[in-house]
Amino acid sequence: MESPLSPDDIAQLIEQAAETGDLALLRRLADAGSTDALDQLVESATEQENFDELRRLAAAGNQDAADILAELDADT
Repeated sequence: MESPLSPDDIAQLIEQAAETGDLALLRRLADAGSTDALDQLVESATEQENFDELRRLAAAGNQDAADILAELDADT
């Protein structure tokens, strides 16, 4: 049985995923309950202009993603 990751391990994985743009890893960490990973996922998706990911997050109830999409819609 695998031992759960420590908060430091999770923070390191989030940092690594942010540096490499690994949205899949951020999504897995966020799905596992990491709010820091969720915040970074929104930020990384925005930086990568990954509107599908932002729409998915907004549909799941993420207000930050919804606000970013609304802001982008207002700019067009």
